[in-house]
Amino acid sequence: MTNTNQIVGRFGERLAVRHLIARGLVVLDRNWRCPSGELDVVARDGPLLVFVEVKTRRGGRFGAPAEAVDARKAVRLRRLAARWLAEHAGGRHPQVRFDVVSILLGGGTVGVEHLRGAF
Repeated sequence: MTNTNQIVGRFGERLAVRHLIARGLVVLDRNWRCPSGELDVVARDGPLLVFVEVKTRRGGRFGAPAEAVDARKAVRLRRLAARWLAEHAGGRHPQVRFDVVSILLGGGTVGVEHLRGAF
């Protein structure tokens, strides 16, 4: 990832976290990493534990940001979530949901789309 892409990605994640908090979610973890990959945001939405993938793009030329979360990426995120739960849930098995927050930057505007239960 280039430096510009990293800056855009971090900006998108900050916007996504603000969006989630404004909607009442409680952020538990950000940018959680393990050897298998990274979870962007782990949050609580009432009784649900929510794993949030954030996708940011600087225009619609390559489609909506959420389109980058394909079936293969969803499988990977589920595996990462299972690993996070193994390390943090203390043997409990909470109800979980997988969301995608799509951030589209362009033309001086910012679009935020929150897809609850995306996969």
